[in-house]
Amino acid sequence: MSDSVNDSVSDEVRPLLRVVRGNPSDAELAALTAVVAAASAARGPGKPKPRTSWWGDHATSLRRPHHPGEGAWRASGLPN
Repeated sequence: MSDSVNDSVSDEVRPLLRVVRGNPSDAELAALTAVVAAASAARGPGKPKPRTSWWGDHATSLRRPHHPGEGAWRASGLPN
């Protein structure tokens, strides 16, 4: 098998910024790039935290709110 799969993947990198109006200097673009990079780094990693399993989730042991109505007395004394 050849490396045709790897050849088909484009090595194209999208630019971080694109100037649509005006003529910014190199210093202005560098300052803007630094601000965008700092904001991106402050956000942290893009991966969400893994969910806690149902058995280890303490929120499941909390009581649910009581709602008035037919059969509401059962929720007041019976477990979830």
